[in-house]
Amino acid sequence: MAASGLSNQVGAAVGSLAFPVLGPIGVVAVRQYVAALVLLAVGRPRLRAFTWRQWWPVLLLAVVFGTMNLSLYSAIDRIGLGLAVTLEFLGPVTIALAASRRRVDACCALVAVAGVVVLMRPRPSADYLGMGLGLLAAACWASYILLNRTVGRRIPGAQGSAAAAGLSALMFLPVGAVIAVRQPPTTGAVVHAVVAGVLSSAVPYLADLLTLRRVPAQLFGLFMSVNPVLAAMVGWLLLGQNVGWTEGAGIGAIVAANACAILTRNGRRAARAGEEALP
Repeated sequence: MAASGLSNQVGAAVGSLAFPVLGPIGVVAVRQYVAALVLLAVGRPRLRAFTWRQWWPVLLLAVVFGTMNLSLYSAIDRIGLGLAVTLEFLGPVTIALAASRRRVDACCALVAVAGVVVLMRPRPSADYLGMGLGLLAAACWASYILLNRTVGRRIPGAQGSAAAAGLSALMFLPVGAVIAVRQPPTTGAVVHAVVAGVLSSAVPYLADLLTLRRVPAQLFGLFMSVNPVLAAMVGWLLLGQNVGWTEGAGIGAIVAANACAILTRNGRRAARAGEEALP
């Protein structure tokens, strides 16, 4: 779990080093290519056997996958790694809290909203376009979760995710070609982008696959809450992006809200299971 989280954030940081040459869209294009190669090799989708009922969520997933990464990397370019990843993290937090009617989850939602208000408060240096891109990435991540559930129910194994990654990479082929013609990339920029693709796509995917065989999904979800903290730490260590006390408090509020929601949900499930086991 630690390897997955750190790899993802280090990959994003390394990818940002190629922004001056390739721009966020160029880095995302390379990342999509790497992700497609890895997932197609693992999933091996039988595309000819897909029905339209299976194809339409795969097509939507491909669009969401590309948009999510593009908006996230564009946000990183404008507002830094820690803040961008924290805003993106609101996607799964919203999914986790939306269906609940418990008071404790309502309190968690208020804490998360307070964190967002702190992060997006008006100030002279605020980059609202960057913040908006972070929120777009959050909406895409929430959609990504819901679409993955649909794809997982309709297509066996990792075939659906692999097909979506392949289609997303195809969508970015013209983008990569235009960037290569208009501004020939340097070797260093391409290496940074490829490393970002490996660290942010291949390593987390394989690490998560191995982890979920040994660790309960609830614990995995709880550890995912640490990702904004890891992003802030990596941004500070590798990119020199400092996070002030106020921003740190906002990030902490969002992380705490998600962790609290997961812990209280698991506690309630355990209590219900114990009651059902009684004679």
